Amino acid sequence: MIKKGLSSLGIFFLYLLSLLPFWLLYLIADFIYLVLYYLIGYRRKVVQENLANSFPDKSAAERSRIEKEYYHYLSELIVETVKLFTISAREIERRMEIKNPELLKDYFKQGRSIIGAVGHYGNWELGALSLGLVTDKRRIIIYKPLHDDVSERLFLKMRSRFGATLVAMRHTLRKMTEFRRELSFSVFVSDQTPVRHEAHYFTPFLNQPTAVFLGIEKIAKLFDSVVIFCDIRRVKRGKYQCTFVPLVEKPKETAEYEITELHVKYLENVIRQEPAYWLWSHKRWKFKPE
Repeated sequence: MIKKGLSSLGIFFLYLLSLLPFWLLYLIADFIYLVLYYLIGYRRKVVQENLANSFPDKSAAERSRIEKEYYHYLSELIVETVKLFTISAREIERRMEIKNPELLKDYFKQGRSIIGAVGHYGNWELGALSLGLVTDKRRIIIYKPLHDDVSERLFLKMRSRFGATLVAMRHTLRKMTEFRRELSFSVFVSDQTPVRHEAHYFTPFLNQPTAVFLGIEKIAKLFDSVVIFCDIRRVKRGKYQCTFVPLVEKPKETAEYEITELHVKYLENVIRQEPAYWLWSHKRWKFKPE
């Protein structure tokens, strides 16, 4: 009962915080950076190990620079995510520019549903929300449920604010089958870590053998969906661009693992170009292939 009360109080505080203007939230982000990086050293060992393994060719000084840039960005990402609980549609359009929305219209005119692969790169939550503003077709977001029920309900409410249908990963096939007669745009996270018993395929990613989900490939082939990559780039503080990049138009004609390799390698290339905006504090390499 006490825990539930504290959680409700925390949610109320987050909603109040989300009402603050961006300029004030970014001042708070600057303070969060000092706390995360210098005061508590939030997951710094994880970040340092991930960077060292991913970029062995870079010097210690280069990796240290990326590390600091990452914590600066992580602090921004925290306040931007809080803002999403109350952000308006108009503000989303100002903050996330969709470069080529016509690509979606073209595929829908062909009667094709679309799968969009997205990484934990840039503000992927803002990108997912913006999808509700670029098409009136069904938008489906595949997500990994949180362990805390209160946080789970909070994020479900936030992510579905503009009409998206939220589908837990374990229900993907059943729900996609249910919606198969509708044209849809489904968003899958390309770099989500599978649990051990679901780690059936490993591929080199950032210089390490990495377990990846095969869900994008399986669903694309089963329902003959076009596969694109949602390439989200940070332009400057609080401003992003998203470009839809076609990867596969004829999934049934691809070789095994071809689709998986395409979206994983595309994300890897994005990260290598500007590494500070990927989620380095995530424990992505929890286990190795046996």
